[in-house]
Amino acid sequence: MTVINDPVTMAEVEAIFVAYEVALLKNDNETLARMFLDRADTVRYGLNDAQHGYGEVLAFRATQAPFERKLDRTVITSYGTDCATAQTQFIRDDTPGKVGRQTQVWVKTETGWKVAAAHVSMMDA
Repeated sequence: MTVINDPVTMAEVEAIFVAYEVALLKNDNETLARMFLDRADTVRYGLNDAQHGYGEVLAFRATQAPFERKLDRTVITSYGTDCATAQTQFIRDDTPGKVGRQTQVWVKTETGWKVAAAHVSMMDA
């Protein structure tokens, strides 16, 4: 039986999720690059963009500028000890009247937790 929300796994994923957010807001692309799974089937869908494969994710990140946001209603769920999802809503001052949503699928590898898939979207508040 798969254990959902194993406490040890949850602590690991919560910590890497926070580290990801810190790196994202600092636009620390070196750290963010290490957080994505280096595979051709890694996918990231953004607000107005889509990346298929680790190389496209890296190329996209290299074009981004720092920004600020506030997270809300973050839900992290682990499935077993090697897979988890992190979902959150966010508010950005530069997008008034909008609420952002972010979903990440995290997988545990020999070198730590990595984002295998991500989706970011906006909707009216």
